[in-house]
Amino acid sequence: MALIVRLKTVTDLRGKGDRIAKVAFRGLSFYTRVLENCEDEAPFDETFRWPIASSVDVNEMLEIQVFNYSKVFSNRLIGTFQMVLQKVVEEGQLEVTDTLIDDNNAAIQTSISIEIRYQAMDGTVGAWNDNEFLETPNVRSDGDPHETDILLPSHRQSPSKTSAAERALWRRGRDKEKIGREAESRAGKGVFSAMKLGKARVPKDDHHRKQDEPAVLEAEDLDQKAMRLGGGLDPDTISLASVTAVTTNVSNKRSKPDIKIEPSAGRPMDYQVSITVIEARQLVGLNMDPVVCVEVGDEKKYTSMKESTNCPYYNEYFVFDFHVSPDVMFDKIIKLSVIHSKNLLRSGTLVGSFKMDVGTVYTQPEHQFYHKWAILSDPEDITAGLKGYVKVDIAVVGKGDNIKTPHKANETDEDDIEGNLLLPDGVPSERQWARFYIKIYRAEGLPRMNTSIMANVKKALIGENKDLVDPYVQVLFAGQKGKTSVQKSSYEPLWNEQIVFTEMFPPLCKRIKVQIRDSDKVNDVAIGTHFIDLRKISNEGDKGFLPAFGPAWVNMYGSTRNYTLMDEHQDLNEGLGEGVSFRARLLLALAVEILDTSNPEITSSTEVQMEQATPVADNCTGKMEEFFLFGSFLEATMIDRKNGDKPINFEVTIGNYGNEIDGMSKPIFRKRKDGGGDGGEEESQLLENESDEEGTDDGEFVPVSSTPPMRPLITDRNYFHLPYFDKKPCIYIKSWWQDQRRRLYNSNIMDKIADKLEEGLNDVHEMIKTEKPHPERRLRGVLEELSSGCLRFVTLSNKDQNHSSRTRLDRERLKSCMRELETMGQQAKTMRSQVKKTTIRDKLKQAQNFLQKLRFLAEEPQHSIPDIFIWMMSNNKRIAYVRIPSKDILYSIVDEEMGKDCAKVKTVFLRLPGKRGFGPAGWTVQAKMEIYLWLGLNKQRKDFLGGLPCGFEERKLPKGQGVPSFPPISLLYTKKQVFQLRVHMYQARSLFAADSSGLSDPFARVFFISQSQCTEILNETLCPTWDQLLVFDNVELYGEAHEMRDDPPIIVIEIYDQDTVGKADFMGRTFAKPLVKMSDEEYSPPRFPPQLEYYQIYRGNSTAGDLLAAFELLQIGPAGKLDLPPIDGPTDIDRGPILPVPLGIRPVLSKYRVEILFWGLRDLKRVNLAQVDRPRVDIECAGRGVQSSLIQNYKKNPNFSTLVKWFEVDLPENELLHPPLNIRVVDCRAFGRYTLVGSHAVNTLRKFIYRPPDKKAQHWSMAGEIVVNMEPEVPIKKMETMVKLEAHSDAVVKVDVSEEEKEKKKKKKKGSVEEPEEEEPDESMLDWWSKYFASIETMKELLRQQEAAAADSEEKEEMEMTDGSKGQGKTKEKGKALKEDKKKKQQQQLPDAPEKKKQKIDEMKVYPKELEAEFDSFEDWLHTFNLFRGKIGDDDDSTADEDRIVGRFKGSLCVYKVPLPNDITKEAGYDPNFGMFQGIPSNDPLNVLVRVYVVRATDLHPADINGKADPYIVIKLGKTDIKDKENYISKQLNPIFGKSFDIEATFPMESMLTVAVYDWDLVGSDDLIGETKIDLENRYYSKHRATCGISKTYSIHGYNIWRDPQKPAQILSKLCKEGKVDGPHYGPGGRVKVMNRVFTGPTEVEDENGQKKQTDEHVALTVLHHWEEIPRVGCQLVPEHVETRPLLNPDKPGIEQGRLELWVDMFPMDMPAPGPAIDISPRKPKKYELRVIVWNTDEVVLEDDDYFTGEKSSDIFVRGWLKGQQEDKQDTDVHYHSLTGEGNFNWRYIFPFDYLAAEEKIVISKKESMFSWDETEYKIPARLTLQVWDADHFSADDFLGGIELDLNHFPRGAKTAKQCTLELGTGETEVPMVSIFKQKRVKGWWPFLARDENDEMEMTGKVEAELHLLTTEEAEKSPAGLARNEPDPLEKPNRPDTSFIWFLNPLKSIRYLICTRYKWLIIKIILALLLLIMVGLFLYSMPGYMVKKLLGA
Repeated sequence: MALIVRLKTVTDLRGKGDRIAKVAFRGLSFYTRVLENCEDEAPFDETFRWPIASSVDVNEMLEIQVFNYSKVFSNRLIGTFQMVLQKVVEEGQLEVTDTLIDDNNAAIQTSISIEIRYQAMDGTVGAWNDNEFLETPNVRSDGDPHETDILLPSHRQSPSKTSAAERALWRRGRDKEKIGREAESRAGKGVFSAMKLGKARVPKDDHHRKQDEPAVLEAEDLDQKAMRLGGGLDPDTISLASVTAVTTNVSNKRSKPDIKIEPSAGRPMDYQVSITVIEARQLVGLNMDPVVCVEVGDEKKYTSMKESTNCPYYNEYFVFDFHVSPDVMFDKIIKLSVIHSKNLLRSGTLVGSFKMDVGTVYTQPEHQFYHKWAILSDPEDITAGLKGYVKVDIAVVGKGDNIKTPHKANETDEDDIEGNLLLPDGVPSERQWARFYIKIYRAEGLPRMNTSIMANVKKALIGENKDLVDPYVQVLFAGQKGKTSVQKSSYEPLWNEQIVFTEMFPPLCKRIKVQIRDSDKVNDVAIGTHFIDLRKISNEGDKGFLPAFGPAWVNMYGSTRNYTLMDEHQDLNEGLGEGVSFRARLLLALAVEILDTSNPEITSSTEVQMEQATPVADNCTGKMEEFFLFGSFLEATMIDRKNGDKPINFEVTIGNYGNEIDGMSKPIFRKRKDGGGDGGEEESQLLENESDEEGTDDGEFVPVSSTPPMRPLITDRNYFHLPYFDKKPCIYIKSWWQDQRRRLYNSNIMDKIADKLEEGLNDVHEMIKTEKPHPERRLRGVLEELSSGCLRFVTLSNKDQNHSSRTRLDRERLKSCMRELETMGQQAKTMRSQVKKTTIRDKLKQAQNFLQKLRFLAEEPQHSIPDIFIWMMSNNKRIAYVRIPSKDILYSIVDEEMGKDCAKVKTVFLRLPGKRGFGPAGWTVQAKMEIYLWLGLNKQRKDFLGGLPCGFEERKLPKGQGVPSFPPISLLYTKKQVFQLRVHMYQARSLFAADSSGLSDPFARVFFISQSQCTEILNETLCPTWDQLLVFDNVELYGEAHEMRDDPPIIVIEIYDQDTVGKADFMGRTFAKPLVKMSDEEYSPPRFPPQLEYYQIYRGNSTAGDLLAAFELLQIGPAGKLDLPPIDGPTDIDRGPILPVPLGIRPVLSKYRVEILFWGLRDLKRVNLAQVDRPRVDIECAGRGVQSSLIQNYKKNPNFSTLVKWFEVDLPENELLHPPLNIRVVDCRAFGRYTLVGSHAVNTLRKFIYRPPDKKAQHWSMAGEIVVNMEPEVPIKKMETMVKLEAHSDAVVKVDVSEEEKEKKKKKKKGSVEEPEEEEPDESMLDWWSKYFASIETMKELLRQQEAAAADSEEKEEMEMTDGSKGQGKTKEKGKALKEDKKKKQQQQLPDAPEKKKQKIDEMKVYPKELEAEFDSFEDWLHTFNLFRGKIGDDDDSTADEDRIVGRFKGSLCVYKVPLPNDITKEAGYDPNFGMFQGIPSNDPLNVLVRVYVVRATDLHPADINGKADPYIVIKLGKTDIKDKENYISKQLNPIFGKSFDIEATFPMESMLTVAVYDWDLVGSDDLIGETKIDLENRYYSKHRATCGISKTYSIHGYNIWRDPQKPAQILSKLCKEGKVDGPHYGPGGRVKVMNRVFTGPTEVEDENGQKKQTDEHVALTVLHHWEEIPRVGCQLVPEHVETRPLLNPDKPGIEQGRLELWVDMFPMDMPAPGPAIDISPRKPKKYELRVIVWNTDEVVLEDDDYFTGEKSSDIFVRGWLKGQQEDKQDTDVHYHSLTGEGNFNWRYIFPFDYLAAEEKIVISKKESMFSWDETEYKIPARLTLQVWDADHFSADDFLGGIELDLNHFPRGAKTAKQCTLELGTGETEVPMVSIFKQKRVKGWWPFLARDENDEMEMTGKVEAELHLLTTEEAEKSPAGLARNEPDPLEKPNRPDTSFIWFLNPLKSIRYLICTRYKWLIIKIILALLLLIMVGLFLYSMPGYMVKKLLGA
């Protein structure tokens, strides 16, 4: 559907001027180009096309405005033309000439003539003649790109294209051959593009251009033009239109082949999941013994058990190693569960658990969560709330990922649990429970899964024929599994069941795995697997939607359908790797319901349930439509020779249609007959369709799904081809599917936008890489295209056909895609205006994010039409296949919706199925095919042949003869063109090492159509320069000549390594498109001769070098070959028949001189078991070279005697074409034999090219004095908080609130009254560790500031970008609000009181990485080249490189054009022997003292079964090997070593220092945990002076003593002398002048007695700190530092095994000896004794009921312990029978402990178990626990409540029991805090807390206690006894008598109990009893008396 307007001319204009016109329809306007200097007529003759999504309404308007164009002012309107489109809609085509009207609606004499066409949706309007549908879209930009509209951003509204057809309609005559090929050339040739198909040259001049061939400007012309046009036009707004539209669609009829051939999915890789469980908090339950179980996949590991605590502290580290494919890895579930009282006998009870999949962790920044709290919930009871929190670090490392351990913010931040939850960004902290309903309705098309023997027997006996499969569906989600019932023997099973999962929402598991399985007692296997990605079926935004899916069909792919008992491709059915055949389709739906857990009816368990589901109507998934698939095979070449002997045919299948071997077991046409179910109306519709024209047309044609078998012919010794010369076989299949094309259409539109964006971004990258001018303009163009593409999507997809079959997901997805693309379009627009030269990198990154988002959105989760498979069959066996997504070849009337390969010729490469396709087997092409495919509705099929190359006749089956729409069975090409192909193979570089020598013997094989040729073989090189022209004569191509020009077939170049025996090894492949010259064109610039370009070579999925070549295809005209340009070139007589590359093509050369600095060789390994003794280095570049002097005895001195040599060589002027330089090391053996040791290729010489400095730039530095401003650096603001040190270092540091000068301190000493608690350690207290911790703080603060700055700038950008768009995410706002809150909180935490001034601790630099990373590997003048030998392994892993290194060559290169400018050679002291390498030190052997300080290691990989390690240090340097084995540190993964080692070494023999960490084992050998290697030599000789770091300040005593034997002033004068710098000149007042820079600094230094001395050292040190500011020689000097180096283990390449903090000092032995090493031994903990007196308790809850009276009482006792010492817990005696909750104890506990003040941790050493060999040291927070219990005699004691006090920071106790409240324990309100280490003695009341049934904290009692802290010495002076014992006994408590135990003194107890409380009651009872007795006696005796009385007895 499109509206096409051709603006022909505007006539009768007045005056002379530049004219421009604007054409607008539906709000989308296009500008024409500017016509300069027109007089009365403006012949625009341009065509505009609006692809439209909804039919044009008769009342819509078209508007054209004509302007006088002005370069400076705004354009002036001449007149407007408006037209209602009614007539156009009715007639379809219209020519109009009419006058314009001016602003006042008055007609003016200027008239306009236009032509309009309208092509409606159904193609009804307009009679289309033949050539009109041969068009394809996107050839030419609107307006020629070289016209001004590009330069005027306001005019380039949209990059809509005019299609070839429309141009053809209006072009006079058929000059179609001349369609602008130049449009396809590119702004700036891309060197290195992955596919350079058909790119023409950049025109060098304009006059050869034919009229309709738009040229593309070089960027320079563009600038001039801009200047000419715009006068003051801002170059920052220019954007460059897509010059690559060409490369995306290389031509009309071909689509781009995919270059990567091997599937990467499914290949196993190494992964490591490391989890640290730090602690748990708020666990629900009373007095638990918790254990944390960590589960990854099926592996479980447990922490140790902590006794009776609700907040256990573990700090245990677990590592899980896996070797699986990424898909399997990322679906594994990480599960953390807390178990209560687990022991050997019982499994314990689950408290709560937390689940997340590995993929979620891997997608986090840095692939990790650090110090986050996981929320525990109980899967058995979802109505219960949270069950506690576990704090963990989780990291997932794949090969080659390196994980940065974050230096995170303060501990206080991390105690904010809610703010640090273990959840990805954007997931709310309150997750709710939800039900996931997965409804499984039915499946169809299942394959046979049982053998047929039994079935045949059955059939013979009973006569029943059964389907051979018993399917059921299994769903896996979040580690749980659900199944449907099994449907016995059914290929089309019907289930109508739903599987219900209950899981937290949003779930942290991304994928649901749905599998159809075959139930079988023996062999229960998967038939097919489908993954539902929850991210694609839901949207978490404000306008998002819950996951929803279907009901929709999903297609499952897997192994081939023929049944074998052991299927080698079974993995494919499990969902690993790319399926190679259709397996089945399943109708399913998914819905999510959030649960209201307060509802009592809810079932509280999370067990998976299976229920019946209501069936869905048959037509709910869409109306059944008849689809038609047509394919034609134009070429089948490069058929692997293994398949060359038998006839070959190709089979095309879509679903089970077309699969005749192992497809359906039912007749294919069943669907047709019952019309897809029982819907009567559908059936009638199908019949109607048939009765339409088509019914009569094609009759009932039988599908043809495979080509006739043919025997292949030989191409060369590796490949065969099929003789499809002029006869191209075709296939056609009808199939029936639900019509859900809309889904695919939307997907296609987005894909096309994404392809265009990707192409554009690659362009920009390339322009940056090859340093082309103005990449930012290209980026602006890309963003423009993106924004218009996005808006286009919104208009197209908005035409909402509300048919019944649109699922909820369809509707929601469409809405969200439209929203996303709209905002993306807006953002791209905003971004476009922000693109400047400076911001281009950032903007590129953002654009890359757009690309990822687009690709993600384009993937449609609900399938419709299955993919198409093309199989190559040999002898009815399936050999190789290719899979083509159906959406890529789906037809649509709207261009944007059409699949990118629909009706195009596509080159595909067939590959082996499944695992066979991995590795080398997968790299050989099984077959290369040129194939044409078309898939669409049967009723739209009239133009299915439209895109084929012209010039054929159709051959049909007999019954289809004469029926126009009957598809052909083959095409017979009558037109044939003959060409000559010239392949100019110049050179290749960075090839793959295929021989054991580490080199290759490469030759290239070039394939074109069915011919192939080879270059010569060049021996022993990775950078061959073939310089060879290959000529392919008589190449026959079928089709029209003009199409050949635009659409030549592609050339395949394969590179092989020739072996003397056996066949050649494959080394890589690349593709190219030739430049075509037709016989009637001239062979002249700008197109010819072609220029050399780089093509990337691929081997599997990895790149394997570049090829520099050019390709031209020349048509042989009627005159034969005489017309062709002659092959002129220097014909080398000695090269015989080999033709070199001709002159116009080979690069222009200049003379260069290459100087080589030969320093030495290092670490050479043995060659063939013999040691290298006399090595030599050979350097070669472009055929020239030089040899180093011979090293006479490598063992004695591996350095060269002659340092500098040079050679001259001709190199290309263009630096990008420079050949590589090869370095080879050979060993000279006896009898003149040479052995290759190893080689290295320097691929780019650019960094070694010397460019003479600019004369102008020199002057400024010589001007007058420049005073360098020495402002003290702004101190980093630090918070007064505890700061956690490192991942697990367990060290906490007090940080300075503000850093003030020492004078203030002194003043303070003089006479300020200090509060006693703020005792500051004095100078003598400080040690190296104080400095270290302070420095770490600073580093963290800096990192934090960087993070904050990055976040701020990101926020700013977000704001800028969202300003343009309406939908600003509220989530962002929320996040910001949270951040603000946090900041405020932190500010409140800062003390408001005047800040206490603390002293400044001197600091050093702590690098979180290696020093080399900071200082560019210290290769400032000495470079290290690794030498390689041996083959590269066959897996794609680059890590194999490590094993191939056989040594290192040290030296350097310098390349410059000859002759060299004079100023260098004229310099003072110029030594011609050293050329450009002036002033380098001598390389004679040198003795050095190396001092290695090892501080500590972090995060070591556990080496023992218990998940710990016993690390110790091993240091190797040359022959020295220091093993510090006896000082191993037991069971520690974060050991603090604190050691220094001195080693004497001789450079150059001993220069590689290895520091390794080993694990000590009692039995067996010790294991290496990891090691790090440091090249000391480069450090020693570096200009950065890495021998001994320069400290911040100079002091001559104390912890910060100057370490270097040379004082700062000596160092400075040496540096000045070496750099030939004037200075240093010291002046009065602490001034020094170096060159023309003046520095100032302090002038006196204080010695240990406090005496001041005058000195220049401070100011000299200042200069050293600012040495990089000195012109010419300045560079940054290495400061005093600690570096952090990763530890690696050769067995686990690429995965970090921990980190080591260390530094190295080196002192030459011929200088004065350095002082003793600094003491960095770990701080010894101080011994303390804590005495806790429990005086009384009050208001303790009463637990027991009395036997006799039911009275509530408690038998109270108090238990206490220090955290980590539970086994040393102490109890008071029992206060029996407290009736009021009051208890009196007067009981003393004594806890001795060791305490590290600096880290605020208690240090405990204890054996881990009875089997442990030695004690393990633990560091844990100093926390005192007090608990109150109720003693029971027969049952276990009952826990009533407890409180945990952090001894550093706990609430001050209340003065009285009344004032003691719950808040004191929960910390909810601000209460004054104290530290026992400052107060020493604290007394008060504290609350006991416990949780009630509702999980709320409640107070269960109060305790009055006194804490008294003494050092061991003090404790010895004033001893005290435990309990109430001597010495210093406490008095007995005064307890009431009731507390006597009743059975010891029962009477007394009874007296107490009864008499006191029930006295009156008892008296009353006794009286009543007496009364009763009396009445009884009375009644008893009364009858007797009565009788007596009566009888008168």
